[in-house]
Amino acid sequence: MDKINLLRGLPAIDRLLGTAKVAELKQRWLGRLVDDEVRAVVADVRAQIQAGEDPGDMAPDALAERTEVRLACRLSPGVVRCINATGVVLHTGLGRAVLPRSAVEALAREVAGYCIVSVDRQEGDRIRRESAVARMLCALTGAEAVTVVNNNAAATLIALNTLASGREAIISRGQLVEIGGSYRMPDVFAAAGVALREVGTTNRTHEHDYADAIGADTGLLLRVHPSNYRVLGFTHEVGIEELIALGRAHGVPVMDDLGAGALIALAPEPEIAASLRAGADLVTCSGDKLIGGPQSGILLGKREWIDRVRRNPLFRALRVDKLTLAALEATLALFLRRDGPGDDHPTLRMLRMKADELRKRASSLCTRIRRGVPAFEVHSVRGFSQVGSGSLPGESLPTTLVSLSHKSLAASTLARVLRYGRPPVYTRIVDEHVCIDPRTLQPGDDKDLVQVLKELA
Repeated sequence: MDKINLLRGLPAIDRLLGTAKVAELKQRWLGRLVDDEVRAVVADVRAQIQAGEDPGDMAPDALAERTEVRLACRLSPGVVRCINATGVVLHTGLGRAVLPRSAVEALAREVAGYCIVSVDRQEGDRIRRESAVARMLCALTGAEAVTVVNNNAAATLIALNTLASGREAIISRGQLVEIGGSYRMPDVFAAAGVALREVGTTNRTHEHDYADAIGADTGLLLRVHPSNYRVLGFTHEVGIEELIALGRAHGVPVMDDLGAGALIALAPEPEIAASLRAGADLVTCSGDKLIGGPQSGILLGKREWIDRVRRNPLFRALRVDKLTLAALEATLALFLRRDGPGDDHPTLRMLRMKADELRKRASSLCTRIRRGVPAFEVHSVRGFSQVGSGSLPGESLPTTLVSLSHKSLAASTLARVLRYGRPPVYTRIVDEHVCIDPRTLQPGDDKDLVQVLKELA
């Protein structure tokens, strides 16, 4: 049948709207929403015909069934549990840090109904909503004061605006970073109302570069840790201790933007406490990277500057909600234990996994797939995991990958089909094979992964 006759055979929109299936859908969902999907189905079929493709069954009832499928896809939640088999521990697209079980339980237990957020128990007066988090972080880092906003980008923005609005902030040219989503330091300076004064070169900046730039308009000396890249070779940068000494000599505050935020030693990431001990006036970092909590931006430092940040009109727009506070408190509690966070801290557990453990997990998964889904060819290969989200750049973590192939599916097709599994499975492709990294599989994922493969087969 030619295109013209196929197009003429398309049922009219009114006819589709009159089917029993569409009437049933309108009993459950907004009428205009169903109407939109009916029109979208007809447009899809028309496009298939014009492209010379087989449109399939064009009977009204069949197109009504397609409408139901499209509607289900449109109304399905966007945030759903998935299996991260990529080996990227802090995967930005998959929610970054996996929350500790204690944080998930706190969300279900403490925030299910009314909960105390910013009211004092003893007097009943209003208090700072992040008071509990601040006490924990002061104990962990030695900071005089702490506050929290919704992410580290917000922390950097409000800190610059508070400390140096209408003035200059001096930064090394090699630290004018860009992170995901085209977030660039020069643009943040502009948004904060701060004049950018860059010194030194991309690979080498010296103390005298900062000293020569300090003048009457200088409001801040800023160090930005290059979280998502590393400059190697003929390099030099000014240490935070030298920068703080220079700031004190000229009466200029010093801010240290650490990015990932390490509460414990995770070389080469700088520790939060080390910057504070050196005398930094303000330190900023993420709460959802190496700390392993919910998305948040943490500001720590001298009480004078934290108080000024909280008085900034931007603070209310950037503050965190009860869900973030509950999850962050539970996460930080793991670091307060005498023996520190153990395997119940998912991010640190995955980063600390040994080669032997990964090899055994890969071998076990290979066996389960061979027994349960013989349609796939599977074997283990050496590979590397990544920390992700701009943390520990250049640090590759040795792992053992499970390599999958299917006789009739290309690797890209297999990877795409897995993303439509229940739950969705995200993998990576190496040498035209779909690879699963056991490092980022959570408890129970092995079983679910095999079930997804069975359904696919």
